[in-house]
Amino acid sequence: MKRVLIANRGEIAIRVAKALNELGHVSVGIWTDNEPEAAHLEYCKEWVHLQGSSNRETYLNVPKILELIKKYKIDAVHPGYGFLSENAEFSRTLEKNGVTFIGPNTKAIEAMGDKAISKQWAEKAGVPVVPGSTGEVPTVAEAIKLCNSIGYPVLLKAVAGGGGKGMRPCYSEADVKINFEAVQREALSSFGNAGLLVEKYVQNPHHIEVQILADKKGNVYHLFERECSIQRRHQKIIEEAPSPFIGNDEALRKNICETAVKLAQAVGYDSAGTVEFIMGDDRKFYFLEMNTRIQVEHPITEEITGVDLVANMIKSAFGDALDFKSQSDITIKGHAIECRICAEDPISMLPAPGKIAGFETTFPQGIRFDHCLYQNFEITADFDPMIGKLIARGLTREVAIRKTLNALDGLLIDGLKTNIPLLKVIVAEEAFRGGHYTTHYIASVKPQEKVSVTESEVKLMEKVASMEMGAL
Repeated sequence: MKRVLIANRGEIAIRVAKALNELGHVSVGIWTDNEPEAAHLEYCKEWVHLQGSSNRETYLNVPKILELIKKYKIDAVHPGYGFLSENAEFSRTLEKNGVTFIGPNTKAIEAMGDKAISKQWAEKAGVPVVPGSTGEVPTVAEAIKLCNSIGYPVLLKAVAGGGGKGMRPCYSEADVKINFEAVQREALSSFGNAGLLVEKYVQNPHHIEVQILADKKGNVYHLFERECSIQRRHQKIIEEAPSPFIGNDEALRKNICETAVKLAQAVGYDSAGTVEFIMGDDRKFYFLEMNTRIQVEHPITEEITGVDLVANMIKSAFGDALDFKSQSDITIKGHAIECRICAEDPISMLPAPGKIAGFETTFPQGIRFDHCLYQNFEITADFDPMIGKLIARGLTREVAIRKTLNALDGLLIDGLKTNIPLLKVIVAEEAFRGGHYTTHYIASVKPQEKVSVTESEVKLMEKVASMEMGAL
C-alpha cells in the first residue's frame, strides 16, 4: 500500500483516485484556495491543502508540492495530464527525493519532450518522419531556405509544448516571413521556449495515435490506435477507436502499431504513453510526437480492449506485473467514441466560463461519463474549458454513433454555454457518419454554421452573455 499524491484536479484526478483505491493504495487529493470543494476530493482517501489561487502558485509550483510530499509522507505522485505530467525536471526532482513518479523514466521524457530531439530519435529507430528540419531553425532566412527546398505548404511548429499552440501553416515564402516571429512569440509565451521547427505540411491529414503501455522489465505493448482528426484550433474534440480511416486494413493497423512500439523500445519507455502520427490520403504515415503521459482520450482505448490503462500505469510505476502477459492478450472488441464536453460557445467555439446551475443525465446502455460536475461548480478562465468526457461503446461503429447521439440528447447542463449542440451536429453529419473526415473537418464542413438551439437555450445564452458583459 502506497501513499500517492494526485497532483491534478478535475475529471482526471477522479479517474486516478478511483484506480488507486481499487489497487489498495491511499489516494491523496489536493485542494487549493480557489477550489476548496473540488469534486475529486470526494473520491480521495485524504485531502491536503496546496496554498494558492493560480496554477503557478499551486499545480505548477514544484517547491510547494515537495513540501506536501515531505509533510504527508507521500510515496508517489501521479501527475494526470497537463501541469507537470511531462516535466522532466519534476520527475528528476522526485527521483532525487526517493519518490516514485507515476509516468515514464526521466530519460524517456527528455527524449520525447522536445519535438526536435524526438524526431531525431524516430529517425534513428527507423520510424518515418515528416520531411523538414532535424533541429531548431533559428532564423527566418534559414527557414525560408529550408522551406524552398522541401516545397510548400510547410508548417512552422514550436519545438516545445503542444495543444495546437505555436503552429502555423505557410503556403509561400511571404507567409514564412509574416509568421516566423509570430510563432516564436506564441511559443515563448506558451512554453517558455521560442524554438521552431519547419516541416512539410501534409494536406488532408488524418491524426492517428497509438496507445503504448510498458513495464519496468523491458516489455512494450500497444493497445491499437485512435483517430483524433475532429479538431478545432488543433485541439481534439471527438476521438474514435479504432480508426475509421484505417478501417479493415489490418496490415496498415499492424504496421502503424508496431512502428509505435519500435519507437517506445528505442527510448526505453516504461509507462503509459501515446505515439502520434499524421497520415495522408495515400495511407503513408509519419511520426508527429510522443505524449509521455496518460491522454485525455484514453477511455475509448479502455472500452475497446478492456484494459484499465490508469491502473496498469500505476502498477508499472511500482514494478508490479501488468494485467496481461503478451501482445496477443490484447484484442479489439467493438467501437468507442469520445466527445469532449467543454464550457464554450457552440458556434464560435471559444471558452465561455460560468457557473453550473444543475445537470441531469439520461443515458442509454454502453455510456461512460467522466466528469467533475456538480451544482454551483464555477468554470473559470484559470483552467481548460473541458468539463467532462462522454464515451459511447457499441459492437459496431454504427451502434456507437447511435448511442453517442442519444447520450448527447440525454446530457443536460444548465447555467452556462457548452459545445453539446455542436457535437450533436458533427456526430449526425454525413461525412462523420461515413468516416470520411480529416483534421480540416471543421474548416471545410463548417458544422458550427449548422448549429441550431432551442428558444430556451437562446435565452440562456443571452443571459450568460449579458452577465459576461456586466463582468467586463
